[in-house]
Formats: sequence, C-alpha cells, structure tokens
Amino acid sequence: MRRQRGALESLGAVVLGFESIVVFLGGLVVYGLKVLPFGIEPWWGIVGGVVMAVAMVAVAGLLQHRAAIVVGWALQILLLLGGFLVPALAVVALIFGGMWAYATIKGAALDRQNARRAAHPDLSNGE
Repeated sequence: MRRQRGALESLGAVVLGFESIVVFLGGLVVYGLKVLPFGIEPWWGIVGGVVMAVAMVAVAGLLQHRAAIVVGWALQILLLLGGFLVPALAVVALIFGGMWAYATIKGAALDRQNARRAAHPDLSNGE
C-alpha cells in the first residue's frame, strides 16, 4: 500500500517540481548572458542550475521529514541570491517563494484540520 501524503507534502512537491524546471532554465540564462564574476567560466551557470534543480527534486521527495521543509526555504533564499546575477531570478524567487510559503503554511493548516476531523469524525463542518 502507498503511504498517505498530507497536503503540505503534496503542495510542496508540486511547487518544487515546477520550480526545478525554471531553475534549470535560469542556469542556462546565466550561462548565455555570461554574468558570472570574472575568472569563473560561464558553464558553471549550467552546473549551478542543474545542481539547484536536482536539489529541489530531491527535497520534493523528502518532504515527509521536517528538515526538508527547512532545506526548501534555504533553496528559495539561494535562488533569491541569484537575483544579483540576473534580476529576473529574483522575480522567479519571489513568485515561487510565495507559492512555497502558501504550500507550507496552508498545507500544514489543512493537515492539522484533517487530523482533527479524523480524531473526531462526528463533527460537522469542522465545528
């Protein structure tokens, strides 16, 4: 049987999964614009994008652990720092950071509400 996933885990996995695609493409933009500091080869932009994308997919698979949520926030901050290289990455970080915040906050609230309903099934409308 499959393990029952909560709302936080499901929403968070969707956000990080789609964000990983955008982050990979952002790495290609960093490479194409050659915006890395002097002395750093442009192809490191692709490597950075791939590493971030793989990390996001890995964290999406580990969201049943509390530490993965913290790592997800760290990835959001790291992407925001990429805005120093390409300002469009800051916009991407703000959009996906907002979705990540919604997924973690609202998902946890839904999970608590579902746990209360499971503990007291005779309640109507959550009262």
